[in-house]
Amino acid sequence: MKEAVLTSNAPQPIGPYSQAVLSKGILYISGQLPLNPNTNKLAIGIEDQARQCLENLKHILIEKGLEMNSVLKTTIFVTDLSDFQTVNEIYAEYFSKPFPARSTIQVAELPMNAMIEIELMAEVKR
Repeated sequence: MKEAVLTSNAPQPIGPYSQAVLSKGILYISGQLPLNPNTNKLAIGIEDQARQCLENLKHILIEKGLEMNSVLKTTIFVTDLSDFQTVNEIYAEYFSKPFPARSTIQVAELPMNAMIEIELMAEVKR
């Protein structure tokens, strides 16, 4: 069985998907764009966009009583791999050792012309 997770502290989905789904002890969080949940506007610049994505993810984790150290895997989508180092620096502000597994993928375009989108999976301890 799966449970949809929704919080007003992260942007509402812009399509037919859940912010997150909990199933069998794993929380799957949909890709988060760098949208401010209060204004629905994109953050400006790669640093602020990366931070906003991670803040949105953090708030969805909090909704289920989790912290960033519960994260098992992240997938980062960027439109320009030259932003890789900057994204790593921001990412390191949110995660510590042992770091989650991670993939970073360059894509041609993201919704709303965002520069970055991040999704993750986290363990929910019972």
